[in-house]
Amino acid sequence: MAQRFAKSMPSGPLEAGGESVPRHIAIIMDGNGRWAAKRMLPRIMGHRQGAEAVRRTVKAAADLGIGYLTLYAFSSENWKRPADEVDDLMGLLRLYLRNEISELHHSGVRVRFIGERLRLSSDVRELIDHAETLTTNNARLTLVIALNYGSHAEIISACKRIAEKAVANEIDPASIDHAMISKYLLTADVPDPDMIIRTSGEKRLSNFLLWQAAYAELVFLDCLWPDFDKAVLESAIAEYSSRERRFGGRQA
Repeated sequence: MAQRFAKSMPSGPLEAGGESVPRHIAIIMDGNGRWAAKRMLPRIMGHRQGAEAVRRTVKAAADLGIGYLTLYAFSSENWKRPADEVDDLMGLLRLYLRNEISELHHSGVRVRFIGERLRLSSDVRELIDHAETLTTNNARLTLVIALNYGSHAEIISACKRIAEKAVANEIDPASIDHAMISKYLLTADVPDPDMIIRTSGEKRLSNFLLWQAAYAELVFLDCLWPDFDKAVLESAIAEYSSRERRFGGRQA
């Protein structure tokens, strides 16, 4: 299976089909349930096809020379879903971590997780630790999986840590700036996303990378996540490339 990732990282400007490729793409993977409902299938079948879409997308990202890919796998609010659906999702995560990590490692993919881990079962935490340790030195693509993640909680935690250091006179409050806050986020070692994609037609960020998304290009697609593939990703990149990014400035 490692042969599917055989193409090497390009050394020059990253391009796909003549389009500039963003360094970091983040995706809100939405629509598994609706995909299953349209086919009168159990909801778990949508999640299983969604897992296949993850495999396709990671491969496509590696082939296109994207440096960072962040996937919103499970939000801190998703615990509100029925217990059997949560169990199904965690079961799929276990299968992914057991079956895919070795291939990802041999393909040069680094795997990172962001989110609160204490609520996860001990075996899932062990699989996460193994995946991160095994792939820590890989550099072809960094795959960031947001699991039990919520941006509000992330920002609050960062503020608390900064406040603790300020109280201990380790930080001058006057020195607190954008760079310092970013340093205390879970994504401190990851560049902010250039583009955030959300599938299924919904048009909101749902507590995902709110600080990091300040200047990201947002692309909302009608495509349901289980149908997502390289062609859809390339189409989103073409949309991204057609936009003018001014970061608050303007052309002369």
